[in-house]
Amino acid sequence: MTKKMKRDRKILVITTILCLLPIVFSLTVYDRLPEEVAVHWNMEGEANGYASKEFAVFGLPLFLAFINIIVNISTEADPKRRNTSDKVKLILKFLVPIMSLLLNPITILIALGKDISVGSIVSILVGVLFIIIGNYMPKCKQNYTIGIRIPWTLCDEDNWNRTHHMAGYLYIIGGILFLLTPFFPVFVNFAIAYIIIFMVFAPYVYSYILYRKSMKH
Repeated sequence: MTKKMKRDRKILVITTILCLLPIVFSLTVYDRLPEEVAVHWNMEGEANGYASKEFAVFGLPLFLAFINIIVNISTEADPKRRNTSDKVKLILKFLVPIMSLLLNPITILIALGKDISVGSIVSILVGVLFIIIGNYMPKCKQNYTIGIRIPWTLCDEDNWNRTHHMAGYLYIIGGILFLLTPFFPVFVNFAIAYIIIFMVFAPYVYSYILYRKSMKH
């Protein structure tokens, strides 16, 4: 086993343990939890989805641990993984564990009656995530795991680079908008949500336009 393989396996073990770590906290308050726990909230911060406390305590961390394993394996199984910087891969591998460490305890604390604004926390987390992704988008070279992986970018390196430069700027702007949403009323947040959706899909359209132009030439 090479040094890199050992390092990747170590990261996989660490990130999986981090995903499961919230179970320890949940078990300390297990007897105080209601039989049904809110696990989903709407844009107004109102709970609109419930699950058993067993699922909240064990199911959610286990599900995220499973997603984490898939992310780690798929990242290292990419035939073009050498094109992706180690920093980008490390960020990708630790995203799910961070989500588990933050969101699972928040779910339990809300079930215990703590007054926590889920919408604000999620907006801040997503905003920071968008800014981080946007910052690394232009630095991301062609690969099959990270980035805007569509036929037009994968078959043309120039298309890939130009699309990801555009996407990087849009994601950063989208991240800033997400950070601002806690300060706006709900109807404004709906408008912001549509703007961010446009920003996410705009690079795909831009990539296709570049492809069509290259075909004409």
